[in-house]
Amino acid sequence: MSYLAPGSPENVALAQHVNGRLRAESRIVAARAFLFRAIGAGAFAALAGIGIGAAAYGYAYMNQFDSAAERIASAMQAALSDVTLKTKGEVTLTDNTLKLEGLPKAGGGVPSPTQAQLGQDAVPASKAPVNTTFTVFKQVPYMDGQIVSGWNFRANEEKPFQQYCYFSRRSNEPKGQVEIKIDLAMDGKVLPQPVKSDVNLGILASNCVWFEGKAL
Repeated sequence: MSYLAPGSPENVALAQHVNGRLRAESRIVAARAFLFRAIGAGAFAALAGIGIGAAAYGYAYMNQFDSAAERIASAMQAALSDVTLKTKGEVTLTDNTLKLEGLPKAGGGVPSPTQAQLGQDAVPASKAPVNTTFTVFKQVPYMDGQIVSGWNFRANEEKPFQQYCYFSRRSNEPKGQVEIKIDLAMDGKVLPQPVKSDVNLGILASNCVWFEGKAL
């Protein structure tokens, strides 16, 4: 119960004081609510940033080895394209027996197999017929490896029935020596280029040696 008359100056002053107090408390409550919302938004942004950073780090860590391998392959390809090459020939034999008529003639630095190497008396335990072939290898030094061309001959035939070419390189690994082999061409034709390989088969295959002397 108020002892002041309605509309009196004292009543008006009291009402204004109460309204000001309520507005101040309202602003305080609003400020606290804004502070809590800002803290929540900041925490969400921080957690989101941490999550994105962790995902980016994981992606980079998983792909760093592929990127390094691609850079090495590109550098190797660029280096291989400017190399000056020297050639040499080598003759080796496969299968069990071979007649002398089917071999290259001796002389001129071409190796000729001995009777022991021919193994004319070698037969399987089953006594089955033996199909004899031999392979002439042509090796071209290439960087730290070599381009190997193989000519497969049948006995008594002057021309090879099959030719192939590949790049070979040996490397020393902690567990021992490892040979890397990349097939390049078959019968004078370059093999299809692998989609995910930076090694240009056409450049390497240009150093293959074919029986007819043709170039790819």
